[in-house]
Formats: sequence, C-alpha cells, structure tokens
Amino acid sequence: MPNTAISAEPRATYAPASEQGTTRRVASIDVVRGGIMILMALDHVRDYVTNLRIRPEDLARGSAALFATRWITHFCAPGFFLLAGIGIGISAQRSTLADVRRFLVTRGIWLLFLELVVTAIGWQFGFQLVPAFAIVIWALGLSMMLLALVVGLPHALIAMIALLLIGAHNLFDGVRPESLGALAPLWHILHVPGLAIPGKLIVAYPLVPWVGVMALGFVIADMYRWDAARRRKTLLWAGVAATAAFIALRAFNGYGNPFPWSPQRTPALTVASFLNLLKYPPSLQFLLMTLGPLMIALALTENARGRIASVVQVYGRVPLFYYVVHIFLVHALAVGLALMQGGELRRIPVVSAPETIPAWYGVSLPGVYLAWATVVVLMYWPCRWFGRIKAERKEWWLRYL
Repeated sequence: MPNTAISAEPRATYAPASEQGTTRRVASIDVVRGGIMILMALDHVRDYVTNLRIRPEDLARGSAALFATRWITHFCAPGFFLLAGIGIGISAQRSTLADVRRFLVTRGIWLLFLELVVTAIGWQFGFQLVPAFAIVIWALGLSMMLLALVVGLPHALIAMIALLLIGAHNLFDGVRPESLGALAPLWHILHVPGLAIPGKLIVAYPLVPWVGVMALGFVIADMYRWDAARRRKTLLWAGVAATAAFIALRAFNGYGNPFPWSPQRTPALTVASFLNLLKYPPSLQFLLMTLGPLMIALALTENARGRIASVVQVYGRVPLFYYVVHIFLVHALAVGLALMQGGELRRIPVVSAPETIPAWYGVSLPGVYLAWATVVVLMYWPCRWFGRIKAERKEWWLRYL
C-alpha cells in the first residue's frame, strides 16, 4: 500500500531583523522537503512496477537491498508532517490567529477531498471511490484541522502535548478496537489501522501520533526567529539526541516498539532487523529514528547552495502539486510497462486490488530504480513551471496547491 506522501505547504518564509520589509523562503526547508519528495517517488514506483510479491519488511523471504529500498523512504511521512508544522508556524508569525485557523480548517478539508476523490482516481485509474483508503493526505488534513484548535495556546504547552502524543502513545498499543464496542471506529481513526467503517473506509494512517509530529514542527518554527548559528546548533544537537535515544532504546529492545530485533542469517539482514520498526502507526522508536536525522538535515542544509540544491528545491517548493501529479504519472508508467510486457492495456491497482496483478508483470529491483529515475526527471519540468507560477502570482487559491 502506498505509504508516503506530501505535506500541505503554507508558504515558508521569514524575515530576519536585518531584512525589514522583505521575506525570503527558508532554503533548508525546501531542500529537505525536495529530497523527501524524490525519495517518496521511489516507494510508489516500487509499489507499481516491482515483480517481487513480498513485503520488504519480510526479512525471512526478502533481501537487504529490498529492505533498504523501503527503509530509506521511511523518512518521507515524518518529514512531511514535521515540515508542514514548521511551515504553518512560520506563516503564523506573519498572520492573525483567526487567519491561521481559517487556513488550517479550509486546507484540511481540501486535503481530505484530494485524498478521498482526486488521488483515489490516480491510484486505481477508476472511479470506484468506496471503500476509501485514508492514507497520508487524510492524516495531514485532519491533523491541520486539529492543530487549528490549539494554535492559540502557549507554545510550551503545545510542545508538551506534542511530545506526550509522540512519546506515550505506545502505552495504548494493547487496546484493541474490538474491545471498545461502538467506539471501535474512533480507535481506528486515532491509533490502530483498519476498517473504520466496514466496506467504506480503510484507515492506514491513524492520527496519533502524526498530529503530534505536526504540532512539534509548529513549535520548532519559533527557531526561525533566532540567529542562524543558534538555530543550526540547536537543530543539530536535538537531532543527534533523538538518534542516540533511538539507538539506545532499540539496542536493548526497550520501550517504544511492539516487536524486537534479532540476529538474522546475514549481517546485513541483522542491521535490517534493527531498523525494522512499526510505521502503522509510527512507534516512538520509528519517529526517533526518522525525526533525528531530519533535524540534522535541516541544520546541515541551512546554507545549501549550488546546482544540486537548486534542482532539489524545485520539487520542494511545490509538494502538493508534485504528490498529486506523480501518482498519475507512476500509474501511467505502470500501464505502459504492462503493455510492453504482456500486450495488455490494463490498470495496476496496487491499492484496491493488488491480488489481481498478473504474475508475469513487473521488473526486478534495478528496473525499479530506473523507473524511479525516469519519474523524477519527468516531474522536474512541470514542478519548475508550477513553482514559477506560485512565485509570480499571489492569488489566494494558489496557497491550496
């Protein structure tokens, strides 16, 4: 099932005191987000074109290379929730509380529509919208709407709530939906993936702790009022601390993940077992493993310059546009592959009916990487075009794209 996706992106700008009356984008946010966008496409391309009919996390049957292909994309969803929160926080510094709340609610509703209608068509190349699959855009939209309720609170209190959601949610892993009776659908929406509404709504991204990650990003946005040196140092050491906490907890199979790591048949697979953490919902250890390096990346890319950074920023400036368009492009590429391999013009329904994909279809892992590179290259020019439109025009509706 597709698992990563793109955050909603309020315009991430700030104005240091030395630039009165001007604003500029935060380059590090665009660079990190652009890198995540590129990685996200790898996971979705793998879903659509692979001939490996096994889960990458199945270490008994899979390979270290397959697991690594999946693992590197684990940074995408945490990154988008964190960066969405940072973008919202930076925008809030130049807006009224009422405007921020209005934007979060309307943007959240728009994201729900995109998830349940527009992208659903792209995933399946069809119009069967029920059952609906509530994946990352769904969680982003609802998280924004919930964030609208607390943005007026003191930021220290928001930080405490965020850390509590991130750090303590695993205490409730033993609560099963079926034990809650009529409240079972709510528990699926909040914490346990599954059928929130049988036959109608399948939730893959429960809200907790994702909403906490977004709220944490909202508080981190305060750092973009600081001088650059202090901000870089704080982000760097916070990232190192989170990564170290993950290593310590995982090494002793401590709190924060429901299953342990264990020695495997090869050293590479043993490393894979160590890194094989629960994503649905993301465990504490999963979030420490991913958010730590992401904060380090934000610190290290603060002064990113040059051709590579410029290219990566093209994707990072238009994340929602990229996300929606790339779904249709990846599926179209899969249809073309099926036509070449089997002479059949057919959909590849990886979300709604993966069991219907024929055995002859798909390519090996090197082919997956070639298809991924093709998608990333083809997405460059549409993203650059739309990025220019957003930069040159100020219509209100562009904030929703």
